[in-house]
Amino acid sequence: MNSARLYAVGVGPGDPELLTLKAVRILRAADVIVAPTGQAEAASYALGIVAAHLDPNRQQVLERVFPMSRDEEELRPYWEATASEVAAHVRAGRTVAFVTIGDPLLYSTFLYLLRLLRERYPEIAVEIVPGITSVSAAAAAAGVPLATAAERVAVLPATYEAEKLRQTLLDFDCTVLLKVSRVFDQLYALLVELGLERRGVFIRRVGSSEEEVVTDLASLVGKKLDYLSLLIVRKG
Repeated sequence: MNSARLYAVGVGPGDPELLTLKAVRILRAADVIVAPTGQAEAASYALGIVAAHLDPNRQQVLERVFPMSRDEEELRPYWEATASEVAAHVRAGRTVAFVTIGDPLLYSTFLYLLRLLRERYPEIAVEIVPGITSVSAAAAAAGVPLATAAERVAVLPATYEAEKLRQTLLDFDCTVLLKVSRVFDQLYALLVELGLERRGVFIRRVGSSEEEVVTDLASLVGKKLDYLSLLIVRKG
């Protein structure tokens, strides 16, 4: 590392062995590690993935709360505080690594931070270190091809508008639905309506010791599901 900057480090879906060599190198060399968590009392999932590569005696490790909310006004103070903190460290000559599950540019908490940094601290150098997404890892765990030849793939949150979701399932050869835990029952009903209930695979906590792959989607109806779960629906 030739100069102080912020690295957004994608740490993959959960398996520490899926960290890239570049991610490990940067994490070991960084002065400050920033790890997001959804609740003040909850440990950061991303931090747990990379813990073996950190040195708390040399590095400053900061866990910062980003509540699980869709209200940007509610979340903005948290992003602003972290952006200010990160900028101060970089200006002081420290290299900062912000760790995030999966990839920093795919439905990541980091995207909100990146927007603020570009708006308010454009002089802060930012480098993105891509990570293996939960989409790729889940497909591998389930043994489900995402696409071949001219097939088309859609990736979207399951909380998407119902009518648009229906059309997406009809239009694409493979649809990956993230954040399915809160809307699974409605989603399953839609799959039944479209005759796709046997075409889906549910994967929770991919890459972790709690990983689970479920093909019998009916068995999940009415259950409380893990937030870190997704559904792959492949036609044909």
